[in-house]
Amino acid sequence: MIFRQLFDPTSSTYTYLLADGGEALLIDPVYEQVPRDLALLHELGLELLATLDTHVHADHVTGAWRLHQRCGSRIALAAEAGAELVDRPLRHSDRIAFGARHLDVRATPGHTNGCLTYVLDDASMAFTGDSLLIRGCGRTDFQQGSPQQLFTSVREQILSLPDSCLLYPAHDYRGITVTSVAEERRFNPRLGGEVDVGDFTGHMNNLHLPHPKLIAVAVPANLRCGQPEGGALPPEAPDWAPLTLRFSGVWEIEPMALLEHGPKAQIVDVREAPEFIDELGHLPGARLVPLSQLTGHLEELDKERPVVAVCRSGVRSAQACVLLAKAGFGQVANLAGGMLRWKIEGMPVAAETDAAPIQA
Repeated sequence: MIFRQLFDPTSSTYTYLLADGGEALLIDPVYEQVPRDLALLHELGLELLATLDTHVHADHVTGAWRLHQRCGSRIALAAEAGAELVDRPLRHSDRIAFGARHLDVRATPGHTNGCLTYVLDDASMAFTGDSLLIRGCGRTDFQQGSPQQLFTSVREQILSLPDSCLLYPAHDYRGITVTSVAEERRFNPRLGGEVDVGDFTGHMNNLHLPHPKLIAVAVPANLRCGQPEGGALPPEAPDWAPLTLRFSGVWEIEPMALLEHGPKAQIVDVREAPEFIDELGHLPGARLVPLSQLTGHLEELDKERPVVAVCRSGVRSAQACVLLAKAGFGQVANLAGGMLRWKIEGMPVAAETDAAPIQA
């Protein structure tokens, strides 16, 4: 059996590839990472049978619909979730076959009302979504969550598996990749040891966490299995540099990729003038055109060459990318993480004497 654990750094989401006999499943695919997933499937010579989401996520958009459009894979999700476009609604005790292997479906509601855990046929590994995280668990304060229900789900459906069963969550924010039933039964501070349902409920009801930043986008999109409004497929990736398409429709370029391919592009810094020469500095060769003035300087840019927009964190520059695309620029990318990430990763910045003239 082929097994791969893949990672999306933006949402700290793990995607899992399982394959046997040339047939593959993807658990919790991420919309922006579909090109990566397709490339891996192609390289390994695998046919994607289905995508399996563990629940309707609130922190990222699923790649299920996009993968279905690209390679005809079925979309599997809990029937309880009530999502559109699901062609294999799943229920407790269902079985999902791939090659000579299969996954058993266990209903583990509580984080949401439609959470599922997928257990490999020999109980050597299980994919727990947000129901059980490494030394933690998913929150229970939205999407029909229930601490009492989650406690029962984890204790009866996950921690009842063999001690040696490896547990793979949908997220980890510390870089830890795997745990086991024995570890979580003993060391999980929320659900292990002598914790009872009263302890757990009291803890969960007093977390008072802010909602995920993408919840207003992610939940409606995931109730459509990741289909964008209007149902349009994203464009094919430009070939001038390796880019990642975000669900917002904006292409992003990683700092290292921009360092390598930057000479091909026009770099437009859309911060305000004082920021251009502050402690973060600016990219070599960048020209300053504040976002508020961008539409007045479009004629100064070459539509035949790629344009990379830059700001402090990537927010204003993403807006600039939208404006540029609407103005007819066909090769536009946003610097992922902006100057903050560029500086953290130790990329070169221009000396003050190299500063491009500030646009009026």
